[in-house]
Amino acid sequence: MADHYDVLGVPRDAADADIKKAYRRLARELHPDVNPSPDAAERFKDVTHAYDVLSDPEQRRRYDAGPQADSPFGGGAGGFSDIFDAFFGGGGGGRGTGPRSRAERGQDALLRIDVDLDEVVFGTHKDVEVDTAVLCETCGGSCCAPGTSPRTCDICGGSGHIQRQVRSLLGNVVTSAPCGTCRGHGTVIPNPCPTCQGQGRVRARRTIPVDVPAGVDSGLRLQMPGQGEVGPAGGPSGDLYLEIRVRHHDVFSRDGDDLLATLEVSMTDAVLGTTATIDGLDGPVELEIRPGVQSADVLVLKDRGVTKLRGNGRGDLRVGVQVVTPTKLSHKERQLVEQLAKSHKASPPQLARFQQGMFGKLRDRFFNF
Repeated sequence: MADHYDVLGVPRDAADADIKKAYRRLARELHPDVNPSPDAAERFKDVTHAYDVLSDPEQRRRYDAGPQADSPFGGGAGGFSDIFDAFFGGGGGGRGTGPRSRAERGQDALLRIDVDLDEVVFGTHKDVEVDTAVLCETCGGSCCAPGTSPRTCDICGGSGHIQRQVRSLLGNVVTSAPCGTCRGHGTVIPNPCPTCQGQGRVRARRTIPVDVPAGVDSGLRLQMPGQGEVGPAGGPSGDLYLEIRVRHHDVFSRDGDDLLATLEVSMTDAVLGTTATIDGLDGPVELEIRPGVQSADVLVLKDRGVTKLRGNGRGDLRVGVQVVTPTKLSHKERQLVEQLAKSHKASPPQLARFQQGMFGKLRDRFFNF
């Protein structure tokens, strides 16, 4: 790495005005608009960088001091941190820690997806669109403009840390802190990538194929490792979590791995019995209604429920019966019912033991069957 004073052609004790004058002279000579040669362009970058450091009083002071100049043990032996490492096995917070990598792990992402109840029975495949951070194609995560690379930090010499001597009640103490110029990375990026502005990643929309397993329920989260955001400077991607939400169904509801439904049965079918074909979530299914079925009776169809998420087999389809009493009868129908009442000789209406309403009774039978 060339010395900044040599680049500008001034002595180390040059005044600010002399540094400025030297920079202007070289800039007029090497500016790309005046000198189109590649060597001149590279020298112009070095001249500009040297002037940026030496024209700032604080940066010039730190550059003149060097990364280890404040150490009472001198720069040749490695400074205080090396002695600390020798006694305590490292971890002194100085050179032993090294520069900090720009590449960091990306954040995890959470996305909610909706599935229908019939998709839960056997599972489904979905293509999910995610708006997230992806690797910058221009720089490939290097954060630098094409054809350029990071430059070693002039202030810390690439260590990422600056050591300072501080006076305290216990005497002189050497402290180490991240370099403010390179933010602890040990390098600076003089020419950031124009596409990602030196971040190594950009935001984009991408499609992720997802296999939703059978048996999932609302609130369940599926983890997809490495499908989250790409980290800064092309760091490893985080994970994507998909939270499932099962949409409401107008006919069927769910109790664990079982499906629940209500079947309306006419009074005559309840008395005489019949066979009905109902549309299940996975196709038609035949249901046998025995004679004399009562409201709130539950008919069970084995293995016609939801596929079990963990384990083999499926739950059941439980169908609650609701006997529908006609509200309007023709004259002939009324006569027939009256004849049935006379022949059946049913007991007159009377108070009976307290029971819950039909829907409450049906619910209890569903969940305690």
